[in-house]
Amino acid sequence: MRIVVSGTHATGKSTLISDFALAHPEFAVLPDPFDLVDDGPGSGSFVAQLRFSAERLLDPTLPRAVIAERGPLDFLAYLAAIDELGRSGAAAELVRREAPLTARAMARVDLLVLLAPDGIAVPDDEDPELREVTADALLDLADEPDLTGTARILELSGDPATRLAALRSAVSG
Repeated sequence: MRIVVSGTHATGKSTLISDFALAHPEFAVLPDPFDLVDDGPGSGSFVAQLRFSAERLLDPTLPRAVIAERGPLDFLAYLAAIDELGRSGAAAELVRREAPLTARAMARVDLLVLLAPDGIAVPDDEDPELREVTADALLDLADEPDLTGTARILELSGDPATRLAALRSAVSG
């Protein structure tokens, strides 16, 4: 099973994946592209992370049992959000241009886990406005079958233990 855990910054993705990996060592863990491809804030960084996350899902040597922190849909949502906030004149065009790659990569995903911010506050330097708009954009994009393919979608909220139990149940059931 190929799982992508999606959500804006500071939603508990790393915690959920770490806890899941401890209970399921048979799953390979793909880290957050932000940690590997951070070119600073802005549309260029989001495009680079989108492409990186898509390419690793499209890699023919990708293990069958994998859990990834973020997928291309996350970064498409960030691009849509910076467009909505008027922070990049090119973001709308980038969303249109990167949607086909996102769809191809997401076609390889079995389970898309969407994490809600759930009252996790972030300081002003973490850009709470961008976080809120991105969370809404991610939910909207996840409702588009052309982008998510046949991936089963699991929306999770609540405390870390509740989220982990729901994810484990979805994987085993």
